[in-house]
Amino acid sequence: MRTKEKIVQAEYILPFVLITSCFALWGFANDITNPMVEAFSRIFNMGVGGGTWVQVVFYGGYGAMAFPAAFYIRKYSYKSGILMGLGLYATGALLFIPANAIGQYYPFLIAYFVMTCGLSFLETSANPYILFMGADKTATRRLNLAQAFNPMGSLTGMFVAKTFIQARLDPRGAEERALLSPEQFETVKSHDLDILSSPYVAIGGVIIAVFLIILLTKMPRNEESSHDLNLWEALKNLLRVPRYYEGVVAQLFYVGAQIMCWTFIVQYGQRIFMEQFGMTAGDAAQKAQAYNIVAMACFLVFRFICTFLLKYIRPGRLLMILSVGAIALSLGAIFLHDIRGLYCLVGISACMSLMFPTIYGIALRGMGEDAKFGAAGLIMSIVGGTFLPKIQAYIIDRETILSLPAVNVSFLIPLICFVVIGIYGYRTFTIHYYAD
Repeated sequence: MRTKEKIVQAEYILPFVLITSCFALWGFANDITNPMVEAFSRIFNMGVGGGTWVQVVFYGGYGAMAFPAAFYIRKYSYKSGILMGLGLYATGALLFIPANAIGQYYPFLIAYFVMTCGLSFLETSANPYILFMGADKTATRRLNLAQAFNPMGSLTGMFVAKTFIQARLDPRGAEERALLSPEQFETVKSHDLDILSSPYVAIGGVIIAVFLIILLTKMPRNEESSHDLNLWEALKNLLRVPRYYEGVVAQLFYVGAQIMCWTFIVQYGQRIFMEQFGMTAGDAAQKAQAYNIVAMACFLVFRFICTFLLKYIRPGRLLMILSVGAIALSLGAIFLHDIRGLYCLVGISACMSLMFPTIYGIALRGMGEDAKFGAAGLIMSIVGGTFLPKIQAYIIDRETILSLPAVNVSFLIPLICFVVIGIYGYRTFTIHYYAD
Protein backbone atom coordinates (compact mmCIF):
# COMPACT_ATOMS: atom_id res chain seq x y z
CA MET A 1 0.00 0.00 0.00
CA ARG A 2 1.31 3.45 -0.91
CA THR A 3 1.82 5.73 2.10
CA LYS A 4 1.82 9.53 2.28
CA GLU A 5 3.90 9.58 5.46
CA LYS A 6 7.26 11.31 5.04
CA ILE A 7 10.20 8.96 5.39
CA VAL A 8 12.19 11.63 7.29
CA GLN A 9 10.54 14.57 9.00
CA ALA A 10 11.95 18.05 8.37
CA GLU A 11 13.42 18.55 11.83
CA TYR A 12 15.47 15.38 11.45
CA ILE A 13 17.03 16.12 8.03
CA LEU A 14 20.46 17.27 9.27
CA PRO A 15 20.84 14.54 11.92
CA PHE A 16 19.65 12.00 9.34
CA VAL A 17 22.33 13.12 6.87
CA LEU A 18 25.10 13.07 9.48
CA ILE A 19 24.15 9.69 10.91
CA THR A 20 23.67 8.24 7.44
CA SER A 21 27.29 9.20 6.68
CA CYS A 22 28.31 6.81 9.45
CA PHE A 23 26.62 3.97 7.54
CA ALA A 24 29.03 4.62 4.67
CA LEU A 25 32.00 4.77 7.05
CA TRP A 26 31.41 1.35 8.56
CA GLY A 27 30.65 -0.03 5.09
CA PHE A 28 34.13 1.14 4.07
CA ALA A 29 35.70 -0.63 7.05
CA ASN A 30 33.86 -3.88 6.36
CA ASP A 31 34.72 -4.10 2.70
CA ILE A 32 38.26 -2.89 2.68
CA THR A 33 38.83 -5.64 5.25
CA ASN A 34 37.14 -8.66 3.58
CA PRO A 35 39.81 -8.89 0.82
CA MET A 36 42.52 -8.68 3.50
CA VAL A 37 41.89 -12.36 4.33
CA GLU A 38 43.62 -13.26 1.07
CA ALA A 39 46.21 -10.48 1.49
CA PHE A 40 47.28 -11.51 5.00
CA SER A 41 47.32 -15.16 3.92
CA ARG A 42 49.87 -14.22 1.25
CA ILE A 43 51.89 -11.76 3.32
CA PHE A 44 52.41 -14.15 6.22
CA ASN A 45 52.34 -17.27 4.01
CA MET A 46 49.34 -18.83 5.79
CA GLY A 47 46.43 -20.89 4.53
CA VAL A 48 42.97 -19.38 4.07
CA GLY A 49 42.10 -20.55 7.59
CA GLY A 50 44.92 -18.47 9.05
CA GLY A 51 43.80 -15.40 7.13
CA THR A 52 40.24 -15.73 8.44
CA TRP A 53 41.41 -14.77 11.93
CA VAL A 54 40.97 -11.26 10.54
CA GLN A 55 37.24 -12.00 10.26
CA VAL A 56 37.10 -13.68 13.67
CA VAL A 57 38.45 -10.64 15.53
CA PHE A 58 36.78 -8.14 13.22
CA TYR A 59 33.28 -9.46 13.77
CA GLY A 60 34.07 -10.64 17.28
CA GLY A 61 34.46 -6.98 18.22
CA TYR A 62 30.83 -6.44 17.24
CA GLY A 63 29.67 -9.22 19.55
CA ALA A 64 31.90 -8.18 22.45
CA MET A 65 30.80 -4.55 22.49
CA ALA A 66 27.11 -4.67 21.47
CA PHE A 67 25.57 -4.83 24.95
CA PRO A 68 28.13 -2.50 26.59
CA ALA A 69 27.25 -0.07 23.79
CA ALA A 70 23.54 -0.47 24.58
CA PHE A 71 24.16 0.31 28.27
CA TYR A 72 26.23 3.32 27.28
CA ILE A 73 23.64 4.85 24.96
CA ARG A 74 20.86 4.04 27.41
CA LYS A 75 22.73 5.94 30.14
CA TYR A 76 23.79 8.84 27.92
CA SER A 77 22.45 9.28 24.37
CA TYR A 78 22.62 8.12 20.79
CA LYS A 79 24.98 10.99 19.99
CA SER A 80 27.33 9.92 22.78
CA GLY A 81 27.28 6.36 21.46
CA ILE A 82 28.10 7.54 17.97
CA LEU A 83 31.00 9.67 19.22
CA MET A 84 32.36 6.75 21.26
CA GLY A 85 32.10 4.57 18.16
CA LEU A 86 33.93 7.05 15.97
CA GLY A 87 36.64 7.47 18.61
CA LEU A 88 37.29 3.72 18.85
CA TYR A 89 37.11 3.38 15.05
CA ALA A 90 39.80 6.05 14.62
CA THR A 91 41.95 4.54 17.39
CA GLY A 92 41.85 1.08 15.81
CA ALA A 93 42.72 2.46 12.39
CA LEU A 94 45.69 4.41 13.77
CA LEU A 95 46.91 1.29 15.61
CA PHE A 96 47.99 0.06 12.17
CA ILE A 97 51.01 2.35 12.60
CA PRO A 98 52.56 0.42 15.54
CA ALA A 99 51.31 -2.90 14.11
CA ASN A 100 53.19 -2.21 10.90
CA ALA A 101 56.31 -1.25 12.86
CA ILE A 102 56.16 -4.53 14.81
CA GLY A 103 55.64 -6.53 11.61
CA GLN A 104 53.73 -9.42 13.16
CA TYR A 105 50.21 -10.70 12.47
CA TYR A 106 48.68 -10.39 15.94
CA PRO A 107 49.09 -6.61 16.43
CA PHE A 108 46.99 -6.16 13.30
CA LEU A 109 44.32 -8.40 14.82
CA ILE A 110 44.29 -6.18 17.93
CA ALA A 111 43.88 -3.10 15.73
CA TYR A 112 40.96 -4.72 13.92
CA PHE A 113 39.32 -5.66 17.21
CA VAL A 114 39.53 -2.11 18.60
CA MET A 115 38.23 -0.71 15.33
CA THR A 116 35.21 -3.00 15.31
CA CYS A 117 34.40 -2.29 18.93
CA GLY A 118 33.88 1.22 17.57
CA LEU A 119 31.77 -0.06 14.68
CA SER A 120 29.61 -1.94 17.19
CA PHE A 121 28.96 1.33 19.04
CA LEU A 122 28.14 3.04 15.74
CA GLU A 123 25.69 0.40 14.55
CA THR A 124 24.03 -0.06 17.95
CA SER A 125 23.46 3.71 18.10
CA ALA A 126 22.75 4.63 14.49
CA ASN A 127 20.27 1.94 13.43
CA PRO A 128 17.60 2.54 16.11
CA TYR A 129 18.21 6.28 15.91
CA ILE A 130 17.28 6.18 12.22
CA LEU A 131 14.17 4.13 13.05
CA PHE A 132 12.96 6.87 15.39
CA MET A 133 13.43 9.75 12.92
CA GLY A 134 9.85 9.71 11.75
CA ALA A 135 6.62 7.75 11.78
CA ASP A 136 6.64 4.14 12.90
CA LYS A 137 4.87 3.13 9.69
CA THR A 138 7.83 4.28 7.57
CA ALA A 139 10.59 2.97 9.89
CA THR A 140 11.65 0.05 7.68
CA ARG A 141 11.74 2.19 4.54
CA ARG A 142 13.71 4.87 6.40
CA LEU A 143 16.29 2.35 7.58
CA ASN A 144 16.56 0.89 4.08
CA LEU A 145 17.20 4.40 2.75
CA ALA A 146 19.94 5.05 5.31
CA GLN A 147 21.40 1.61 4.74
CA ALA A 148 21.53 2.34 1.01
CA PHE A 149 24.55 4.53 1.73
CA ASN A 150 26.33 1.65 3.43
CA PRO A 151 27.20 -0.05 0.11
CA MET A 152 28.54 3.28 -1.19
CA GLY A 153 31.14 3.08 1.56
CA SER A 154 31.57 -0.61 0.80
CA LEU A 155 32.23 0.11 -2.88
CA THR A 156 34.82 2.69 -1.88
CA GLY A 157 36.45 0.18 0.47
CA MET A 158 36.55 -2.47 -2.24
CA PHE A 159 38.00 0.00 -4.74
CA VAL A 160 40.69 1.07 -2.27
CA ALA A 161 41.48 -2.58 -1.46
CA LYS A 162 41.83 -3.45 -5.14
CA THR A 163 43.59 -0.31 -6.38
CA PHE A 164 45.77 0.74 -3.47
CA ILE A 165 46.46 -2.59 -1.76
CA GLN A 166 46.00 -5.70 -3.91
CA ALA A 167 47.39 -4.12 -7.09
CA ARG A 168 50.51 -2.95 -5.24
CA LEU A 169 51.27 -6.08 -3.21
CA ASP A 170 54.08 -8.35 -4.37
CA PRO A 171 52.30 -10.68 -6.84
CA ARG A 172 54.09 -13.85 -5.72
CA GLY A 173 51.86 -16.57 -4.26
CA ALA A 174 52.48 -18.90 -1.31
CA GLU A 175 54.65 -21.40 -3.22
CA GLU A 176 56.92 -18.70 -4.65
CA ARG A 177 57.27 -16.95 -1.30
CA ALA A 178 58.18 -20.23 0.36
CA LEU A 179 61.27 -20.37 -1.89
CA LEU A 180 62.57 -16.98 -0.69
CA SER A 181 65.40 -16.72 1.81
CA PRO A 182 64.40 -15.42 5.30
CA GLU A 183 65.91 -12.02 4.46
CA GLN A 184 64.08 -11.80 1.13
CA PHE A 185 60.82 -12.91 2.74
CA GLU A 186 61.11 -10.19 5.43
CA THR A 187 61.79 -7.55 2.78
CA VAL A 188 58.72 -8.54 0.78
CA LYS A 189 56.59 -8.75 3.94
CA SER A 190 57.68 -5.29 5.12
CA HIS A 191 56.92 -3.82 1.70
CA ASP A 192 53.47 -5.39 1.64
CA LEU A 193 52.58 -4.36 5.19
CA ASP A 194 53.47 -0.74 4.40
CA ILE A 195 51.04 -0.83 1.49
CA LEU A 196 48.30 -2.57 3.46
CA SER A 197 48.51 -0.20 6.44
CA SER A 198 48.43 3.15 4.61
CA PRO A 199 44.68 3.23 3.72
CA TYR A 200 43.71 2.36 7.30
CA VAL A 201 45.81 5.21 8.66
CA ALA A 202 44.21 7.57 6.12
CA ILE A 203 40.66 6.55 7.09
CA GLY A 204 41.63 7.14 10.72
CA GLY A 205 42.19 10.80 9.85
CA VAL A 206 38.83 11.00 8.06
CA ILE A 207 37.05 9.51 11.08
CA ILE A 208 38.59 12.12 13.38
CA ALA A 209 37.18 14.87 11.13
CA VAL A 210 33.69 13.31 11.18
CA PHE A 211 33.94 12.96 14.98
CA LEU A 212 34.54 16.70 15.31
CA ILE A 213 31.67 17.61 12.98
CA ILE A 214 29.14 15.50 14.89
CA LEU A 215 30.54 16.66 18.24
CA LEU A 216 29.84 20.28 17.29
CA THR A 217 26.37 19.62 15.81
CA LYS A 218 23.27 19.93 17.97
CA MET A 219 21.16 16.79 17.78
CA PRO A 220 17.40 16.64 18.44
CA ARG A 221 16.41 16.62 22.10
CA ASN A 222 14.34 13.50 21.66
CA GLU A 223 17.43 11.39 21.15
CA GLU A 224 17.91 11.81 24.88
CA SER A 225 16.00 9.15 26.74
CA SER A 226 15.36 7.49 30.04
CA HIS A 227 18.48 6.58 31.97
CA ASP A 228 16.74 3.62 33.64
CA LEU A 229 19.03 0.63 33.10
CA ASN A 230 16.50 -2.14 33.72
CA LEU A 231 18.13 -4.67 31.42
CA TRP A 232 16.20 -7.67 32.66
CA GLU A 233 12.83 -6.02 32.16
CA ALA A 234 13.86 -4.98 28.64
CA LEU A 235 15.05 -8.50 27.84
CA LYS A 236 11.82 -10.02 29.15
CA ASN A 237 9.85 -7.65 26.95
CA LEU A 238 11.97 -8.54 23.93
CA LEU A 239 11.81 -12.28 24.50
CA ARG A 240 8.01 -12.13 24.57
CA VAL A 241 8.12 -11.20 20.88
CA PRO A 242 8.99 -14.14 18.57
CA ARG A 243 9.40 -11.71 15.68
CA TYR A 244 12.33 -10.19 17.59
CA TYR A 245 14.30 -13.24 18.73
CA GLU A 246 13.73 -15.05 15.43
CA GLY A 247 15.06 -11.88 13.79
CA VAL A 248 18.26 -12.13 15.84
CA VAL A 249 18.77 -15.68 14.54
CA ALA A 250 18.01 -14.63 10.96
CA GLN A 251 20.41 -11.70 11.26
CA LEU A 252 23.19 -13.96 12.52
CA PHE A 253 22.87 -16.16 9.44
CA TYR A 254 22.51 -13.18 7.12
CA VAL A 255 25.71 -11.51 8.33
CA GLY A 256 27.58 -14.80 8.00
CA ALA A 257 26.28 -15.25 4.45
CA GLN A 258 27.18 -11.70 3.45
CA ILE A 259 30.72 -11.97 4.77
CA MET A 260 31.27 -15.36 3.17
CA CYS A 261 29.98 -14.23 -0.23
CA TRP A 262 32.07 -11.03 -0.21
CA THR A 263 35.21 -12.59 1.26
CA PHE A 264 35.52 -15.89 -0.56
CA ILE A 265 34.51 -14.55 -3.95
CA VAL A 266 38.25 -13.73 -4.16
CA GLN A 267 39.26 -17.38 -3.65
CA TYR A 268 36.40 -18.53 -5.89
CA GLY A 269 37.41 -16.28 -8.77
CA GLN A 270 41.12 -16.80 -8.11
CA ARG A 271 40.75 -20.55 -8.79
CA ILE A 272 38.91 -19.89 -12.06
CA PHE A 273 41.37 -17.28 -13.33
CA MET A 274 44.46 -19.31 -12.37
CA GLU A 275 43.25 -22.68 -13.67
CA GLN A 276 41.29 -21.59 -16.74
CA PHE A 277 43.06 -18.37 -17.73
CA GLY A 278 46.63 -19.05 -16.51
CA MET A 279 46.91 -15.95 -14.30
CA THR A 280 49.31 -15.59 -11.37
CA ALA A 281 47.90 -15.69 -7.84
CA GLY A 282 48.19 -11.90 -7.45
CA ASP A 283 46.64 -11.04 -10.81
CA ALA A 284 43.86 -13.57 -10.28
CA ALA A 285 43.06 -12.07 -6.86
CA GLN A 286 42.83 -8.59 -8.40
CA LYS A 287 40.56 -9.86 -11.18
CA ALA A 288 38.31 -11.61 -8.65
CA GLN A 289 38.14 -8.43 -6.57
CA ALA A 290 36.92 -6.58 -9.67
CA TYR A 291 33.97 -8.99 -9.75
CA ASN A 292 33.45 -8.31 -6.04
CA ILE A 293 33.13 -4.61 -6.88
CA VAL A 294 30.53 -5.46 -9.53
CA ALA A 295 28.68 -7.51 -6.89
CA MET A 296 28.66 -4.52 -4.55
CA ALA A 297 27.39 -2.28 -7.36
CA CYS A 298 24.50 -4.72 -7.84
CA PHE A 299 23.90 -4.64 -4.10
CA LEU A 300 23.74 -0.83 -4.14
CA VAL A 301 21.38 -0.59 -7.11
CA PHE A 302 19.04 -3.25 -5.77
CA ARG A 303 19.00 -1.61 -2.33
CA PHE A 304 17.27 1.40 -3.88
CA ILE A 305 15.01 -0.80 -6.02
CA CYS A 306 13.95 -2.87 -3.01
CA THR A 307 13.39 0.23 -0.89
CA PHE A 308 10.94 1.37 -3.58
CA LEU A 309 9.28 -2.07 -3.74
CA LEU A 310 8.64 -1.97 0.01
CA LYS A 311 5.93 0.60 -0.73
CA TYR A 312 3.96 -2.19 -2.43
CA ILE A 313 5.22 -5.51 -1.04
CA ARG A 314 5.24 -6.53 2.61
CA PRO A 315 8.79 -6.66 4.00
CA GLY A 316 8.58 -10.30 5.05
CA ARG A 317 7.24 -11.40 1.67
CA LEU A 318 9.97 -9.55 -0.22
CA LEU A 319 12.57 -10.96 2.17
CA MET A 320 11.36 -14.48 1.39
CA ILE A 321 11.33 -13.89 -2.38
CA LEU A 322 14.91 -12.61 -2.39
CA SER A 323 16.00 -15.51 -0.17
CA VAL A 324 14.66 -17.96 -2.75
CA GLY A 325 16.64 -16.12 -5.42
CA ALA A 326 19.80 -16.30 -3.30
CA ILE A 327 19.29 -20.05 -2.77
CA ALA A 328 18.99 -20.64 -6.52
CA LEU A 329 22.12 -18.58 -7.27
CA SER A 330 24.05 -20.36 -4.48
CA LEU A 331 23.26 -23.66 -6.19
CA GLY A 332 24.66 -22.19 -9.40
CA ALA A 333 27.85 -21.14 -7.61
CA ILE A 334 28.24 -24.67 -6.23
CA PHE A 335 27.57 -26.70 -9.36
CA LEU A 336 28.90 -24.43 -12.14
CA HIS A 337 32.70 -24.58 -12.05
CA ASP A 338 33.52 -21.97 -14.65
CA ILE A 339 32.87 -18.25 -15.07
CA ARG A 340 29.10 -18.88 -14.93
CA GLY A 341 29.46 -19.88 -11.29
CA LEU A 342 31.20 -16.57 -10.62
CA TYR A 343 28.31 -14.74 -12.30
CA CYS A 344 25.91 -16.53 -9.94
CA LEU A 345 28.02 -15.50 -6.97
CA VAL A 346 27.87 -11.88 -8.13
CA GLY A 347 24.10 -12.15 -8.49
CA ILE A 348 23.67 -13.22 -4.87
CA SER A 349 24.57 -9.66 -3.83
CA ALA A 350 21.45 -8.32 -5.55
CA CYS A 351 19.35 -10.68 -3.45
CA MET A 352 21.17 -9.73 -0.24
CA SER A 353 20.61 -6.00 -0.74
CA LEU A 354 17.36 -5.84 1.24
CA MET A 355 18.12 -8.33 3.98
CA PHE A 356 20.01 -6.64 6.84
CA PRO A 357 17.89 -3.48 7.28
CA THR A 358 14.64 -5.32 6.64
CA ILE A 359 15.32 -7.99 9.25
CA TYR A 360 16.41 -5.20 11.58
CA GLY A 361 13.31 -3.09 10.97
CA ILE A 362 10.91 -6.04 11.26
CA ALA A 363 12.48 -7.22 14.52
CA LEU A 364 12.52 -3.79 16.23
CA ARG A 365 9.27 -2.28 15.03
CA GLY A 366 7.16 -1.01 17.92
CA MET A 367 9.78 -1.81 20.58
CA GLY A 368 9.96 1.77 21.90
CA GLU A 369 12.65 2.32 24.52
CA ASP A 370 13.45 -1.41 24.55
CA ALA A 371 14.81 -0.97 21.02
CA LYS A 372 18.17 0.12 22.47
CA PHE A 373 18.77 -3.30 24.01
CA GLY A 374 16.98 -4.92 21.09
CA ALA A 375 19.42 -3.21 18.73
CA ALA A 376 22.30 -4.60 20.79
CA GLY A 377 21.00 -8.13 20.31
CA LEU A 378 20.76 -7.62 16.56
CA ILE A 379 24.24 -6.11 16.39
CA MET A 380 25.62 -8.91 18.57
CA SER A 381 24.28 -11.33 15.98
CA ILE A 382 27.04 -10.04 13.72
CA VAL A 383 29.18 -12.67 15.49
CA GLY A 384 27.86 -14.89 12.72
CA GLY A 385 30.75 -13.34 10.84
CA THR A 386 33.25 -15.01 13.17
CA PHE A 387 32.49 -18.72 13.03
CA LEU A 388 30.61 -19.22 9.75
CA PRO A 389 33.45 -17.93 7.51
CA LYS A 390 35.86 -20.03 9.60
CA ILE A 391 33.84 -23.13 8.71
CA GLN A 392 33.84 -22.18 5.04
CA ALA A 393 37.59 -21.49 5.11
CA TYR A 394 38.19 -24.95 6.58
CA ILE A 395 36.32 -26.45 3.63
CA ILE A 396 38.23 -24.31 1.10
CA ASP A 397 41.60 -25.38 2.51
CA ARG A 398 40.78 -29.00 1.63
CA GLU A 399 41.15 -28.01 -2.07
CA THR A 400 38.93 -30.82 -3.42
CA ILE A 401 35.91 -32.67 -2.01
CA LEU A 402 34.54 -35.68 -3.88
CA SER A 403 36.56 -34.56 -6.92
CA LEU A 404 34.84 -31.16 -6.83
CA PRO A 405 36.62 -27.84 -6.16
CA ALA A 406 36.35 -27.31 -2.41
CA VAL A 407 35.78 -23.57 -2.85
CA ASN A 408 32.61 -24.34 -4.82
CA VAL A 409 31.39 -26.92 -2.30
CA SER A 410 32.00 -24.43 0.51
CA PHE A 411 29.10 -22.29 -0.70
CA LEU A 412 26.75 -24.84 0.83
CA ILE A 413 27.23 -22.83 4.03
CA PRO A 414 25.80 -19.55 2.62
CA LEU A 415 23.01 -21.59 0.98
CA ILE A 416 21.94 -22.90 4.41
CA CYS A 417 22.00 -19.33 5.71
CA PHE A 418 19.62 -18.16 3.00
CA VAL A 419 17.24 -21.01 3.82
CA VAL A 420 17.05 -19.76 7.42
CA ILE A 421 16.43 -16.17 6.25
CA GLY A 422 13.73 -17.32 3.85
CA ILE A 423 11.94 -19.14 6.66
CA TYR A 424 12.01 -15.96 8.77
CA GLY A 425 10.57 -13.95 5.89
CA TYR A 426 7.79 -16.52 5.42
CA ARG A 427 6.96 -16.56 9.14
CA THR A 428 6.96 -12.77 9.23
CA PHE A 429 4.06 -12.32 6.83
CA THR A 430 2.16 -15.54 7.61
CA ILE A 431 2.50 -15.98 11.39
CA HIS A 432 3.81 -12.71 12.81
CA TYR A 433 1.89 -10.66 10.21
CA TYR A 434 3.98 -7.58 9.63
CA ALA A 435 3.14 -4.84 7.14
CA ASP A 436 4.22 -1.25 6.65
